[in-house]
Amino acid sequence: MEGIRRSNQTITGVVVSDKMDKTVVVLVNRLVKHPVYKKYIRRRSKFMAHDEGNSARMGDTVEIIQSRPLSRLKRWRLAKIVARQA
Repeated sequence: MEGIRRSNQTITGVVVSDKMDKTVVVLVNRLVKHPVYKKYIRRRSKFMAHDEGNSARMGDTVEIIQSRPLSRLKRWRLAKIVARQA
C-alpha cells in the first residue's frame, strides 16, 4: 500500500467568520435520517479551514478539502470559492 494515497474529502459550506488571520470558519449543513422515525433532520457542523491568501469573506460559499493537521483545530484547507456574497 505504499505510495497509494486515498482521495481527500471535499465539502461545501458557508463562511461564518473570517476574523482570524489565514483561517475561516465554515458552516456545513447536512440532512440525516432519524433511525427510528425515518424523518430527515438538519444537522450542522463548523470547520476551521486554512485560507492562505485571506481571500474568503463572510457569507461566501466555499469548498474545503481535508488535509493534514495544521493546528489544534484546523484539519481543512480552502480549495476554492464557489460563490461570492453579493
